[in-house]
Amino acid sequence: MKRKIEESLNRPEWQFIYNYKEESLRIEEKESKVGMTLHLNGLIQKWEANKATYFTELIEYIEEAMNAMLGEQRLRGKEANIYPVIRSTSFPTEAKSGKKLIFDEHTAETRIFYALDLGKSYRLIDTSLLREEDWDEQVVKEAARFNLRSLTEEMKEDVVADNTFYFINTNDGYDASRILNQSLLEKMASQTKGTLAVAVPHQDVLIFADIVNNTGYDVLGQMTMSFFANGRVPITALPFLYDDGKLEPIFILAKNRPERDDLEK
Repeated sequence: MKRKIEESLNRPEWQFIYNYKEESLRIEEKESKVGMTLHLNGLIQKWEANKATYFTELIEYIEEAMNAMLGEQRLRGKEANIYPVIRSTSFPTEAKSGKKLIFDEHTAETRIFYALDLGKSYRLIDTSLLREEDWDEQVVKEAARFNLRSLTEEMKEDVVADNTFYFINTNDGYDASRILNQSLLEKMASQTKGTLAVAVPHQDVLIFADIVNNTGYDVLGQMTMSFFANGRVPITALPFLYDDGKLEPIFILAKNRPERDDLEK
């Protein structure tokens, strides 16, 4: 996989840095050090599951993302293209180039970053981009929250052992971001018969679960782990309980009951 990626993306201005310990491959522009890091184990698993098209799609994604990061971007006049994105708390808050990313704390498992949508990709917004526009962080955050509310809330529904699961999977890059839409969470809570659980295993899915029995917890735990393992941008394998306007991470134990995660991060 490493060799195939390097051969497909062989450009004189780009360099490849392989981390043997993490089994990751970083692709970056030699001069600016701007780039992206690929975790090869996950990519290999997805490639083996879909050898017909996955590698071609991966290369296209890398090229689009690199071109977006390296191109000159402006915020002014593009306020309608700013959105929040959810990432794990292990996601770096500073780019390899040293630029500090704009972010907010969310839960013990997740943080909120902010992105400028570029069509097929997006650029995470950093403090240097704000300085160029002479903007305050609050302008970006307010625009992102406003734009988030305009996204479709269309869901697919599935029932397993009387537990109802709802999926938002539009592949617009902001499916997980919809967890930040408080009115959507309240709407789902109001129609829930049992306990409302929410999961964002990766960037391109948001799961709501109306849990009415122990089987529901087992299904949710297995489902979240499966999505997490197969997502292009994994976030967290832990689902959340939603109660009184708050999200609390839980472990799904083998005894079919949740255990709350009280660890502060």
